[in-house]
Amino acid sequence: MAVLQHGRTEPSDTEDRPEQPPTAVRHGTPTAVRHRNPTAVPRQPPSGLPGGHPARTPLKGLLALALLLAAVLLLVTGAHRIRPAPYGDHLTPGPPAPGARARGDLVEAYDGRTLRWRYARVGRRPLSVLPTRGQAITVWDDGLVTDTDGRSVRWHRALPAATGWLRARGGAGVLRLLDGGILAIVTPARIAAYRTGDGDLRWVLPARAGCAFRPERAVRHGSALLVAQPCVHGAWTAQLVAVDDLGGIAPHRTPLGNDPPRAGRPEHPRTEKALAPPR
Repeated sequence: MAVLQHGRTEPSDTEDRPEQPPTAVRHGTPTAVRHRNPTAVPRQPPSGLPGGHPARTPLKGLLALALLLAAVLLLVTGAHRIRPAPYGDHLTPGPPAPGARARGDLVEAYDGRTLRWRYARVGRRPLSVLPTRGQAITVWDDGLVTDTDGRSVRWHRALPAATGWLRARGGAGVLRLLDGGILAIVTPARIAAYRTGDGDLRWVLPARAGCAFRPERAVRHGSALLVAQPCVHGAWTAQLVAVDDLGGIAPHRTPLGNDPPRAGRPEHPRTEKALAPPR
């Protein structure tokens, strides 16, 4: 140690200096030798690189995803249940009944004195009910016709341009049952026939120009329904029409059948031209 004035000492050039790492000579060039730190943590390669561990999804993330999916399922189910019924239908189901009638805003079906089921439409009033084979066909004040068997509303059909007339005159004589499971709906402008099994439209007979049908004056004669058709100008023979389940009764008619179509049996089986042989 070097002695300074006033008794202080100062380290010499060779004392208390940090130890310098040894050097290695390779091809005449000195290179520092690196010492490994035994306490250092080895670096891991990223998970996305080869040799890395695959990323693990946290358990909390999976739980949050499951809760989100459950919430979405509950919302979808709730929206399906609270959505309004088509046409405002409200049916209290029950077994089929032979009799049905309109009572206020409801259609009620009875087996004797036992109430079997009720059917209503929001804001609508039934005008006339036709019971048939355990079903109830109803015409409503908004021009809709429905068929109900107590378990479901089987079909809905709308009457064009008849709402005002129905509300003013009611539904007397509008629903007429024909042979072969065919329903005739008589309004002043037309007679339309539907298959009661599925509501399929079978034929339409419009009133003559200047004439109008009178459903309350229709009468059944055998298999035919005779409907009054008063005209402003016309012979008395034109003021009465006769229809059956196949349509208007006229000489030499070739009506279509009303049976439901079957597999392999088209509804119009003879489609070839009348004046040319089939190829």
